[in-house]
Amino acid sequence: MSESRAFWDKRADKHAAAPIKDEAAYGHTLERTRSHLDARHRVLELGCGTGTTALKLVDRVASITGTDIAPGMIRIARAKAEADNVPNVQFHTATVAEALALGEAPDVVLAFNLLHLLPEMQGDLRAIYARLPPGGLLISKTPCVADPAMGLLRFVLGPVLPVMRLVGMAPFVQRLDFRLLDGVITGAGFDIVETGCFPAISRYVVARKPAGAEHS
Repeated sequence: MSESRAFWDKRADKHAAAPIKDEAAYGHTLERTRSHLDARHRVLELGCGTGTTALKLVDRVASITGTDIAPGMIRIARAKAEADNVPNVQFHTATVAEALALGEAPDVVLAFNLLHLLPEMQGDLRAIYARLPPGGLLISKTPCVADPAMGLLRFVLGPVLPVMRLVGMAPFVQRLDFRLLDGVITGAGFDIVETGCFPAISRYVVARKPAGAEHS
């Protein structure tokens, strides 16, 4: 965890300054996500980065708590929220486990560009499931570098990513494909209610905790 925290903390300012690579795909992600949110929802965003997505969605919900393991990301997110005078958003430096223990249980958990970076992805998904109330939503979008949508590049990234990580040029990355990702999400107990791929290599998944499930 300290390795990942240091990697993303070092890149916080550069990440904040970088333009969104695919505005159309990002806009569609926001549109689909907003369609699942309402004014009653308490939202927890895991891996919120510099807070851009939380600040774009907060007008739709009761509140959003954004969390990230990198203090530098949270520093920038807080500055954005203060500059925009947004009262119903807060940002905390936290691991997934720490984030799930904050305050009241959320109605919706967001995890954009995060699941593939979690070494304990299966356990973290089970913890998210346990924390959500029956009917609660997990909304995620995950690059799947092992999916056929990557073309021949998926065969290159297999040996290259560990080398890049060794020299500090890449974080830990799970080599997922769409089927494997969907299976891990349903294996945690969720029912998948919507999927999409925008852009082609990123799997957008809306998953619901069944209405009759127990709430921890």
